[in-house]
Amino acid sequence: MATVPDAVTIRPARLEDVPALDRFIEPFVATGVLLPRTIAEMDELVRHGFIAERDGTIVGFGALEIYSSKLGEIRSLAVAPELQGQGVGSRLVAACVERARERDVLEVMAITSTDEFFRACGFDFTLPGERKALFVQTRER
Repeated sequence: MATVPDAVTIRPARLEDVPALDRFIEPFVATGVLLPRTIAEMDELVRHGFIAERDGTIVGFGALEIYSSKLGEIRSLAVAPELQGQGVGSRLVAACVERARERDVLEVMAITSTDEFFRACGFDFTLPGERKALFVQTRER
């Protein structure tokens, strides 16, 4: 994986980022890469979210949603197309995993269509003891 450009910084998200963040993720929602989020949901996500920024502009975002002391999930991970493959996403994931460690969350999962990326970040299909997550979809998208 290439190195993150020096001009890109990763920082905790703030509530005042929500309007710009909403504009940033809109193209990802429009293409179906991310699920739509209400402003209230965005307010909640930024509590444990991280912004990738270049020259004061958002170029990436990722959040950790904490369900319990046992489980958290990487949510709404997106990187500007021109910076994909340069390590921005992996730094956002690392920031989320570190937040989980700080909060003593035992496991972090990611639901994704790009499992190769998450495997490169240390995620796997099974946990120690061969535990696996299984899903059933209860409604159409």
